[in-house]
Amino acid sequence: MSVPESQYLSPVWRDGLFKGRVVFVTGGAGTICSMQTRALVRLGANACIVGRSEGKTEDAAKEIAKVRPGAKVIGIGGCDVRKMESLQAAADRCARELGGIDFVIAGAAGNFIVSLDGMSPNAFKSVMDIDVLGTFNTIKATIPHLLKSSSPRIIYVSATFHYTGMPMQAHVSAAKAAIDSLMASVALEYGPRGVQSNVIAPGAIENTEGAARLLNSDEDVQKAYAASIPSGRLGTVRDVADATVFLFCEAGTYINGQVIPVDGAAWRRQGASTMGGDKSMEYPNYLLSTEPPKGVKDTRKNKL
Repeated sequence: MSVPESQYLSPVWRDGLFKGRVVFVTGGAGTICSMQTRALVRLGANACIVGRSEGKTEDAAKEIAKVRPGAKVIGIGGCDVRKMESLQAAADRCARELGGIDFVIAGAAGNFIVSLDGMSPNAFKSVMDIDVLGTFNTIKATIPHLLKSSSPRIIYVSATFHYTGMPMQAHVSAAKAAIDSLMASVALEYGPRGVQSNVIAPGAIENTEGAARLLNSDEDVQKAYAASIPSGRLGTVRDVADATVFLFCEAGTYINGQVIPVDGAAWRRQGASTMGGDKSMEYPNYLLSTEPPKGVKDTRKNKL
């Protein structure tokens, strides 16, 4: 489906900004990561996106390639970031077919709303494996290629829940805190070799699965939540894509080892408050109920 350029890229960026560059993206068919990739390709980069769904990933690659005549975008489906050999093969193919890897976006992630009481060990492990092990594997698979680039840069798509803590998001908070830590380790260990390593932490981004899940897809709830954000609105995929362009372009050369929230300062008001602005999820009432809130998963096989 064709997407107007104004939805994923501000008009301030110069055409050809990333000419000759190659970006490797995990979770590249997702709503946010696909738009990050689209922006980079529009500005001259070629790309390789990977994901578990073959059809979805390949279709997304074809659509992204349309934003610029002559663009090369590879879609590699059936790639599980939890499996090093799968990711290594994808990174090697990207470098072989596109001539190298200059930029990496580690965006593969998993999430659902669940209380600690209702979360099974397997559910917790699943998110940790996708987010944390997947990010580690992405680093391992791409670093040898990045070190051959004249401008090696990595962005990790994280979140803000762990800054304050967030009910129903303990698994994601733990995973994203680990990702932020991995980012810092890469900056320290590979910064002297030219690698820039930074986190972008989106807040609630409109028209995404994540926002729909956290805000229950209710228009009134979303409006109430947007009103509580200091900047007065939900984020957009363009906000995230523009931050990505900035960090990857020459203007971001001296930014390394940083966590950059793209959330309109929403995280400064989060924590133990009303979940997503939904009145039925007012703190602490929904946590004291004997029944899980509507729409909240309970992944335990044997409930007490």
